[in-house]
Amino acid sequence: MKLLEERIRADGQVKSAEILKVDSFLNHQMDVKLFRAMGEEWKRLFDGCGVNKLLTIEASGIGIAAVAGLVFDCPVVFAKKGKSRNLADDVYSTEVMSFTHGGMNTVLVSKDHLRAGDRVLIIDDFLANGAALDGLLDLVQQAGATVVGAGIAIEKAFQPGGARIRARGCRVESLARIASMDPETGVVFC
Repeated sequence: MKLLEERIRADGQVKSAEILKVDSFLNHQMDVKLFRAMGEEWKRLFDGCGVNKLLTIEASGIGIAAVAGLVFDCPVVFAKKGKSRNLADDVYSTEVMSFTHGGMNTVLVSKDHLRAGDRVLIIDDFLANGAALDGLLDLVQQAGATVVGAGIAIEKAFQPGGARIRARGCRVESLARIASMDPETGVVFC
């Protein structure tokens, strides 16, 4: 998606060969017009797949998924990182390693919100090693629902997650695929 690639070039900051800072428009301050365009592109890509629910993970995927939910006209569910007092005990649960924070998280979804018969599109901001996506796939499988695919804003194609998830048979549609990054030379897209 050219619009997202252009925004990454203009406003993204390459901090290292593995870290791309896009918090001015994607995952801290949010450009909701850009999110709408992203949602419309995922809607085009997954048209005819019968998506009736979007699933993301707390926290950075929530904004993107919420706007995409408007485009898809369906509910958005986010996997919570950790148990809270207002979450019932009847949950699906899995462990996810966080690339960004460097630790394990237990992620949970209420069984009231993810059910057999749902046709789920997973939405997330980044795909690097694929741990978050693995966890979300596990939650959908526990529910007996069907994953129609994953809509990813930015995929670091030089890291193993995308290839590994695709090898599992999951359709992944990334709007910007990065071949390499360097603080001196910037971003090279696939």
